[in-house]
Amino acid sequence: MPLMEHLRELRNRLLIATIAVVVGIIVGWFVFDPVWAFIKAPFCETPQARVLREGACTLTYSGIFQSFFLTLKVSAMVGLIVASPVWLYQLWAFVTPALYRTEKRYSLTFLALAIPLFLVGALLAYLIMDTSLAIMLGFSPTDAVATIQIDEYVNYVLIMLVIFGISFELPLLLVFLNIIGALSRSTVTKHRRTIIVGMFAFGAIITPGGDPFAMIALALPMIALYFLAELFMYVRERRMPADEFAGLDDDEASPLEEDSGSTR
Repeated sequence: MPLMEHLRELRNRLLIATIAVVVGIIVGWFVFDPVWAFIKAPFCETPQARVLREGACTLTYSGIFQSFFLTLKVSAMVGLIVASPVWLYQLWAFVTPALYRTEKRYSLTFLALAIPLFLVGALLAYLIMDTSLAIMLGFSPTDAVATIQIDEYVNYVLIMLVIFGISFELPLLLVFLNIIGALSRSTVTKHRRTIIVGMFAFGAIITPGGDPFAMIALALPMIALYFLAELFMYVRERRMPADEFAGLDDDEASPLEEDSGSTR
């Protein structure tokens, strides 16, 4: 495909994806109230939520335009989710011509699993968020009042959802690399301990504030998914036809080479 035609296709697909996201943002603007209640719910489970007004879950904001930008940010989040089938398809349709037939099949399966895994990770983040917030806010002195800014809280929620969602994709990435032949199970098994330690380190670094509860809640499911990925690699490689030359050293001649040499 000529370069200009390729760029024209990219422009058209970006335009379609952008229009879909804008429509999703408009939808998000009209459903802001229930979405905001959903986002705020984990904070409302903490004791600090009712410090400023007894019996009422309260967050604060300090700028004139902060409430407007909060609505816009939440609407944009909703828009990206609502429009995700459209922009994911546009991305897939743009990349597909560069893939081989087998890679296309595996990539479709990869995408079909990636979205549910991301949602499961985001759901886990949402479910543990109230406990994580209570732990972090519990370190404040007894004579201090926590006034949580709305934008700070929304950023925290978004970071947690995205971090957990993307982290649940990493074991799936290992499976995909194994399927296309870029990563063997023996290599994964050889570095198992390093990978497990790395997951805990990753959880400690990537979770907001270095919360130990969130770190453990992120690392343990990732390790479980890692073992499932390794099991899949094991079963897949056991079912693959055996390579008659697999046992040869790099400098050892194959039987084919020996036969051709003896006939000369």
